[in-house]
Amino acid sequence: MKFNIFLVLLALNIFPGEVKPQSNQRCDALASYYIWEGSNLTFISTVFSTTIANILSYNPQITNQDLINSGTRLIVPFSCDSIFHGFPAHQFAYQVRSGNSYLTIAQLFYSNLTTVDMMRAFNEYGDASIPIGAQLNVTVNCSCGDARVSRDYGLFVTYPLRPGQSLSGIASGFGLPESLLQDYNPGVDFRRGYGLVYIPGRDRSGNYRRLVSSSSGISGGAIAGISVAAIIGAILLLVCFYFVFYRRRKSRAGSSFLKDQRIDNNSNGFDITESESGRLVDNALALKGITVDKSVEFMYEELAEATNNFSISNKIGQGGFGAVYYGELRGEKAGIKKMDMEATKEFLAELKVLTRVHHVNLVRLIGYCVEDSLFLVYEYIDNGNLSQHLRGKGLQIALDSARGLEYIHEHTVPVYIHRDIKTANILIDTNFRAKVADFGLTKLTEVGGGSSLQTRLMGTFGYMPPEYAQYGDISPKVDVYAFGVVLFELISGKEAIVKRSEVITESKGLVALFDEAFNEPDQTESLQKLVDPRLGDEYPLDSVSKVAHLAKACTHENPQLRPSMRSIVVALMTLSSSTEDWDIGSFYQNQGLVNLMSGR
Repeated sequence: MKFNIFLVLLALNIFPGEVKPQSNQRCDALASYYIWEGSNLTFISTVFSTTIANILSYNPQITNQDLINSGTRLIVPFSCDSIFHGFPAHQFAYQVRSGNSYLTIAQLFYSNLTTVDMMRAFNEYGDASIPIGAQLNVTVNCSCGDARVSRDYGLFVTYPLRPGQSLSGIASGFGLPESLLQDYNPGVDFRRGYGLVYIPGRDRSGNYRRLVSSSSGISGGAIAGISVAAIIGAILLLVCFYFVFYRRRKSRAGSSFLKDQRIDNNSNGFDITESESGRLVDNALALKGITVDKSVEFMYEELAEATNNFSISNKIGQGGFGAVYYGELRGEKAGIKKMDMEATKEFLAELKVLTRVHHVNLVRLIGYCVEDSLFLVYEYIDNGNLSQHLRGKGLQIALDSARGLEYIHEHTVPVYIHRDIKTANILIDTNFRAKVADFGLTKLTEVGGGSSLQTRLMGTFGYMPPEYAQYGDISPKVDVYAFGVVLFELISGKEAIVKRSEVITESKGLVALFDEAFNEPDQTESLQKLVDPRLGDEYPLDSVSKVAHLAKACTHENPQLRPSMRSIVVALMTLSSSTEDWDIGSFYQNQGLVNLMSGR
């Protein structure tokens, strides 16, 4: 982790406009906090380890502490310390709660005063393994001033840029010359809409505080000379590391990714070009000017406005690669997935599939955006709690999902393998029809290719077949297996991984539980024990048994013995036509189990 911190600090040190290491002095600092809908002074004072009274002393415009307007900025005082050998920043302690992520903490709770990369660098947990109750280090950069620019200013605001802002607008808002702000932030484009700048701030009395010289006996020239030497040495070290380790490790992965890119470039309906504008996505892969046929490119400002600046109240889902927000764009309801920059490969995979593959049982892509983050805009799947609305529609949902998978398996060129089929990725529209969603892990293969590919393990435990979990072998039968697990979930009301006891932390896969039932002497009685008891006494057990046997075939240990999605569609059509009133509405009372809900 220390090396990651070194890289982050080095990057901040050598890129123009970012905060630079100073001497080991400490000073007061201010943070510009963008108030999001639902926030309040109690929460803000807690995450910044200060008091409401202290915050109010810097914000005389607030006359009622119980009423603060969202979409405005608040000045929050904090201490600018010297961390990691003289780097000016403050580390706040944040205790993790349920549903928190690095993204939520950085962009919402700390209002972009830190970044996801900084969160990762200063904490030991992976993105998907942050335990509830853990204490995280939240690093916020700051500045104590720069005597080379002016000694008239010694108190600075750490200010996160937002889309639509400009140097002139920010300077006017602070009542300062544009040239002064540019001198304190050399090389920064204030219109870029992200990142931090440092602006002279006023103290509680409304006055500018003069720069206090460091007590160190080292002269400014000596400090500058030492800093330059240290920077040069650090850069040389980083370059050596890059060529010796990083290039060697990335060459193989890079070649496969470039191969995927060539496939993308040569595919109808999907083209990646370098536009003259050369807009960069701030990511290791440095995406430039993506052009996608038949999809609308949205501006960040439009997406932010539609989602109330990605307000937590607009959030309707959270996946492995980003959050989904509800918004209305150009008169149409939409689900807007906001993805981390690190998910570029998944972003491109999903963009590629949904711009080329169109089917009534696949979610429809409306557009995309590559400003600030990676965004995919889908049709909004508009339905509420299925336990209230969905009666007798279970087979139809299963059939619709199967048809969507059949289409990408057997009617597209090349063939696509979803790789992450689960209840959370099956959505229901207002007509109670199912659509398969989330194509971020999709792989492609040759038409009619019966042989399996080998790939890095991705997906969701509980839905992975043995050949994939153990050896990384992938074929369309991976999706068939996962679909069988979904069928088991539908008839049992249980999750893919079942906790055997509330006291004993023993878990077992749902497939294994049904296998045990099928191997019992009285198979019917054993299956009946697994069927969701909330169905009552009126469901036809014979129909449920048929679905269970179909799911058993789908989850066969040998992938060659599993049916194709085409065969599954035929079986479900036959079962559906012979079952008129199969009431499975209560299957959906467990919202965490069958997430066939709007946008989730």
